[in-house]
Amino acid sequence: SIGGAVQLNRKGADIAVNWAGGLHHAKKSEASGFCYINDIVLAILELLKHYRRVLYIDIDIHHGDGVEEAFYNTNRVMTVSFHKFGEFFPGTGDPRDIGSDEGKYYSVNFPLKDGITDASYESIFKPLISKIMEWYRPEVVVIQCGADSLAGDRLGCFNLTLKGHAMCVDFVKGYNLPMLVLGGGGYTIRNVARCWSYETSLLLDSEIEDQLPYNDYLEYYGPDFR
Repeated sequence: SIGGAVQLNRKGADIAVNWAGGLHHAKKSEASGFCYINDIVLAILELLKHYRRVLYIDIDIHHGDGVEEAFYNTNRVMTVSFHKFGEFFPGTGDPRDIGSDEGKYYSVNFPLKDGITDASYESIFKPLISKIMEWYRPEVVVIQCGADSLAGDRLGCFNLTLKGHAMCVDFVKGYNLPMLVLGGGGYTIRNVARCWSYETSLLLDSEIEDQLPYNDYLEYYGPDFR
């Protein structure tokens, strides 16, 4: 993730991807939620060496608490998290948590209920991100694409399809800003692979076959192998 940020800083790429990153729960002095180091915070600190305003968007089903906490008091990073809220890990992400000091109004939390669908998610995501882009005018975007917000996830409880999840990535890409794309959660592994493969193809403007090519893990994708 830091390497991707360096590439963006040096104008070596307009989009950098690290699907192994996105460990948004780790804090400065403690591990949390399968995350032992917060690569997102470290990458954003790198970006702040060259960019004045960074927008962080989190579409993992869990609240991006570690990133919000790190930048809670600054207006140079705006954090926006869409997440399940209420008796759900990590228990943070109340809409009343809006930042403090210079960072007041620069933390945005959108709590969601179980079972949200593509259409409902899109009706929330697009207007909110559009308004934030217009008001905040970020110079670079970091997006955490946790795949545990997909339907059928072992820990998640949303009802998003691959296309509904990818809509978020594609919409943000449409602003033509430098972009750091990161992974995150996801506990039904075959769906994680499907999701991030599809989103990689969108980022590259390259269509991929729906039918899977032969590989050592094909049996995991039966019975339709797509």
